[in-house]
Amino acid sequence: MRIGVLGTGNMADALATHWARAGHEVTVGGRDVGRAERLAGRIGYSARSGGLPEAAEFAQVVLVALPFGAAADVARELRTALDGKVLIDCVNPVGPGFRLLTESGPSAARQLAAAAPGAQVVKAFNLCHEDVWRMRPPVFDGRPLAVPVCGDDEAALARVHELVRDIGCSPVAGGGLERAGLLEATAALFIALWVGEGADVQAIAPPLDYAAGPPDWAR
Repeated sequence: MRIGVLGTGNMADALATHWARAGHEVTVGGRDVGRAERLAGRIGYSARSGGLPEAAEFAQVVLVALPFGAAADVARELRTALDGKVLIDCVNPVGPGFRLLTESGPSAARQLAAAAPGAQVVKAFNLCHEDVWRMRPPVFDGRPLAVPVCGDDEAALARVHELVRDIGCSPVAGGGLERAGLLEATAALFIALWVGEGADVQAIAPPLDYAAGPPDWAR
Protein backbone atom coordinates (compact mmCIF):
# COMPACT_ATOMS: atom_id res chain seq x y z
CA MET A 1 0.00 0.00 0.00
CA ARG A 2 1.23 3.53 -0.73
CA ILE A 3 0.91 5.66 2.41
CA GLY A 4 1.37 9.41 2.54
CA VAL A 5 1.93 11.04 5.92
CA LEU A 6 0.94 14.66 6.46
CA GLY A 7 2.99 15.84 9.40
CA THR A 8 6.40 15.23 10.93
CA GLY A 9 5.56 14.87 14.63
CA ASN A 10 5.46 11.97 17.04
CA MET A 11 2.26 10.33 15.77
CA ALA A 12 3.58 10.44 12.20
CA ASP A 13 6.83 8.85 13.38
CA ALA A 14 5.21 6.10 15.47
CA LEU A 15 2.58 4.94 13.01
CA ALA A 16 4.58 5.32 9.81
CA THR A 17 7.47 3.32 11.25
CA HIS A 18 5.18 0.33 11.83
CA TRP A 19 3.75 0.56 8.33
CA ALA A 20 7.12 0.92 6.63
CA ARG A 21 8.38 -2.05 8.63
CA ALA A 22 5.35 -4.04 7.44
CA GLY A 23 6.36 -3.44 3.82
CA HIS A 24 4.18 -0.49 2.84
CA GLU A 25 5.64 2.36 0.77
CA VAL A 26 5.73 5.51 2.91
CA THR A 27 6.25 9.13 1.92
CA VAL A 28 6.46 11.72 4.69
CA GLY A 29 5.28 15.22 3.82
CA GLY A 30 5.77 18.43 5.74
CA ARG A 31 5.78 22.16 5.21
CA ASP A 32 9.39 21.96 6.40
CA VAL A 33 10.86 19.55 3.85
CA GLY A 34 14.03 19.24 5.91
CA ARG A 35 12.09 17.89 8.87
CA ALA A 36 10.24 15.50 6.59
CA GLU A 37 13.56 14.25 5.23
CA ARG A 38 14.95 13.68 8.72
CA LEU A 39 11.84 11.78 9.78
CA ALA A 40 11.96 9.58 6.69
CA GLY A 41 15.58 8.83 7.54
CA ARG A 42 14.63 7.77 11.08
CA ILE A 43 11.80 5.58 9.79
CA GLY A 44 14.09 3.83 7.31
CA TYR A 45 12.77 0.95 5.19
CA SER A 46 13.15 3.14 2.06
CA ALA A 47 10.69 5.76 3.35
CA ARG A 48 10.74 8.88 1.21
CA SER A 49 10.08 12.53 1.95
CA GLY A 50 8.77 15.67 0.32
CA GLY A 51 6.32 18.48 0.78
CA LEU A 52 2.70 18.01 1.79
CA PRO A 53 1.46 17.91 -1.83
CA GLU A 54 3.97 15.21 -2.77
CA ALA A 55 2.87 12.97 0.10
CA ALA A 56 -0.81 13.42 -0.79
CA GLU A 57 -0.32 12.79 -4.50
CA PHE A 58 1.82 9.69 -3.92
CA ALA A 59 -0.59 7.93 -1.61
CA GLN A 60 -3.54 5.58 -1.71
CA VAL A 61 -3.98 6.14 2.03
CA VAL A 62 -3.10 9.41 3.76
CA LEU A 63 -2.46 9.76 7.50
CA VAL A 64 -3.37 13.22 8.78
CA ALA A 65 -1.05 13.69 11.75
CA LEU A 66 -1.37 17.45 12.15
CA PRO A 67 -2.63 19.70 14.97
CA PHE A 68 -6.40 20.15 15.07
CA GLY A 69 -6.15 23.81 14.09
CA ALA A 70 -4.19 23.01 10.92
CA ALA A 71 -5.61 19.69 9.68
CA ALA A 72 -8.72 20.94 7.87
CA ASP A 73 -6.86 23.90 6.36
CA VAL A 74 -4.19 21.60 4.91
CA ALA A 75 -6.85 19.19 3.61
CA ARG A 76 -8.61 22.10 1.93
CA GLU A 77 -5.35 23.16 0.25
CA LEU A 78 -4.76 19.59 -0.96
CA ARG A 79 -8.34 18.64 -1.77
CA THR A 80 -7.63 17.86 -5.43
CA ALA A 81 -4.67 15.62 -4.56
CA LEU A 82 -6.80 13.88 -1.90
CA ASP A 83 -9.66 12.97 -4.23
CA GLY A 84 -10.34 9.24 -4.14
CA LYS A 85 -7.91 8.67 -1.25
CA VAL A 86 -8.51 7.19 2.18
CA LEU A 87 -7.85 9.87 4.79
CA ILE A 88 -7.01 8.60 8.29
CA ASP A 89 -7.77 11.18 10.97
CA CYS A 90 -5.92 10.61 14.26
CA VAL A 91 -6.41 14.20 15.44
CA ASN A 92 -7.71 15.02 18.92
CA PRO A 93 -9.43 18.40 19.24
CA VAL A 94 -8.53 18.82 22.92
CA GLY A 95 -7.63 22.20 24.36
CA PRO A 96 -6.59 23.71 27.69
CA GLY A 97 -8.23 22.08 30.67
CA PHE A 98 -8.78 18.95 28.55
CA ARG A 99 -11.71 20.73 26.92
CA LEU A 100 -13.22 19.29 23.74
CA LEU A 101 -12.81 22.08 21.19
CA THR A 102 -15.61 20.81 18.94
CA GLU A 103 -18.35 20.31 21.51
CA SER A 104 -20.68 22.87 19.91
CA GLY A 105 -20.00 21.91 16.30
CA PRO A 106 -18.91 19.15 13.91
CA SER A 107 -16.21 16.70 14.96
CA ALA A 108 -12.65 17.08 13.75
CA ALA A 109 -13.28 14.15 11.40
CA ARG A 110 -16.40 15.81 9.96
CA GLN A 111 -14.46 19.03 9.43
CA LEU A 112 -11.77 17.09 7.60
CA ALA A 113 -14.39 15.40 5.41
CA ALA A 114 -15.93 18.77 4.55
CA ALA A 115 -12.49 20.16 3.65
CA ALA A 116 -11.70 17.21 1.34
CA PRO A 117 -15.10 16.00 0.08
CA GLY A 118 -13.59 13.68 -2.53
CA ALA A 119 -11.73 11.65 0.11
CA GLN A 120 -13.01 8.89 2.37
CA VAL A 121 -12.29 9.93 5.96
CA VAL A 122 -11.76 7.29 8.64
CA LYS A 123 -11.26 8.11 12.33
CA ALA A 124 -8.71 5.90 14.10
CA PHE A 125 -5.60 5.86 16.30
CA ASN A 126 -6.71 8.80 18.46
CA LEU A 127 -7.12 7.15 21.87
CA CYS A 128 -3.48 6.48 22.80
CA HIS A 129 -0.28 8.39 23.44
CA GLU A 130 2.27 8.14 20.65
CA ASP A 131 4.57 6.01 22.82
CA VAL A 132 1.89 3.31 22.95
CA TRP A 133 1.92 3.24 19.15
CA ARG A 134 5.71 2.79 19.23
CA MET A 135 5.37 -0.52 21.09
CA ARG A 136 6.17 -3.69 19.14
CA PRO A 137 3.36 -4.63 19.41
CA PRO A 138 0.95 -2.80 21.77
CA VAL A 139 -0.13 -5.79 23.88
CA PHE A 140 -1.34 -5.55 27.48
CA ASP A 141 -1.88 -8.54 29.78
CA GLY A 142 -1.58 -10.78 26.74
CA ARG A 143 -4.28 -8.94 24.76
CA PRO A 144 -3.56 -6.83 21.66
CA LEU A 145 -4.73 -3.25 21.94
CA ALA A 146 -8.19 -2.77 20.40
CA VAL A 147 -8.49 0.20 18.03
CA PRO A 148 -11.96 1.66 17.32
CA VAL A 149 -12.37 2.68 13.68
CA CYS A 150 -15.19 4.93 12.38
CA GLY A 151 -16.01 5.54 8.72
CA ASP A 152 -18.66 5.30 6.03
CA ASP A 153 -16.92 3.53 3.15
CA GLU A 154 -16.39 -0.24 3.38
CA ALA A 155 -13.32 -0.30 1.14
CA ALA A 156 -11.70 2.50 3.14
CA LEU A 157 -12.49 0.74 6.42
CA ALA A 158 -10.95 -2.49 5.09
CA ARG A 159 -7.70 -0.67 4.31
CA VAL A 160 -7.55 0.93 7.75
CA HIS A 161 -8.34 -2.39 9.46
CA GLU A 162 -5.35 -3.87 7.61
CA LEU A 163 -3.13 -1.05 8.86
CA VAL A 164 -4.38 -1.58 12.43
CA ARG A 165 -3.41 -5.25 12.20
CA ASP A 166 0.01 -4.32 10.79
CA ILE A 167 0.71 -2.55 14.09
CA GLY A 168 -0.22 -5.70 15.99
CA CYS A 169 -3.58 -4.37 17.17
CA SER A 170 -7.18 -5.52 16.73
CA PRO A 171 -9.58 -3.28 14.77
CA VAL A 172 -13.01 -2.65 16.27
CA ALA A 173 -15.89 -1.45 14.09
CA GLY A 174 -16.94 1.83 15.68
CA GLY A 175 -19.76 2.72 13.29
CA GLY A 176 -20.06 5.46 10.70
CA LEU A 177 -18.22 8.75 10.62
CA GLU A 178 -21.07 10.37 12.55
CA ARG A 179 -19.69 8.49 15.59
CA ALA A 180 -16.20 9.95 15.25
CA GLY A 181 -17.17 12.75 17.62
CA LEU A 182 -17.76 10.12 20.30
CA LEU A 183 -14.19 8.87 19.84
CA GLU A 184 -12.90 12.43 20.13
CA ALA A 185 -14.95 13.04 23.29
CA THR A 186 -13.68 9.74 24.71
CA ALA A 187 -10.11 10.87 24.10
CA ALA A 188 -10.78 14.17 25.90
CA LEU A 189 -12.25 12.31 28.88
CA PHE A 190 -9.47 9.73 28.99
CA ILE A 191 -6.73 12.36 28.80
CA ALA A 192 -8.38 14.32 31.63
CA LEU A 193 -8.61 11.20 33.79
CA TRP A 194 -5.12 9.94 32.98
CA VAL A 195 -3.30 13.26 33.28
CA GLY A 196 -5.54 15.24 35.60
CA GLU A 197 -6.63 12.54 38.04
CA GLY A 198 -4.11 9.74 37.59
CA ALA A 199 -7.02 7.34 37.13
CA ASP A 200 -6.74 3.85 35.66
CA VAL A 201 -9.03 4.33 32.67
CA GLN A 202 -8.77 0.67 31.72
CA ALA A 203 -10.59 -0.17 34.97
CA ILE A 204 -13.68 1.88 34.03
CA ALA A 205 -15.41 -0.70 31.83
CA PRO A 206 -16.44 -4.11 33.18
CA PRO A 207 -15.52 -7.31 31.35
CA LEU A 208 -17.70 -8.06 28.33
CA ASP A 209 -19.63 -10.77 30.21
CA TYR A 210 -20.88 -8.04 32.56
CA ALA A 211 -21.54 -5.32 29.98
CA ALA A 212 -25.32 -5.82 30.13
CA GLY A 213 -25.35 -6.70 33.83
CA PRO A 214 -23.88 -9.68 35.71
CA PRO A 215 -24.50 -13.07 34.11
CA ASP A 216 -26.78 -15.46 35.96
CA TRP A 217 -23.89 -17.35 37.52
CA ALA A 218 -22.59 -14.15 39.10
CA ARG A 219 -25.87 -12.87 40.56
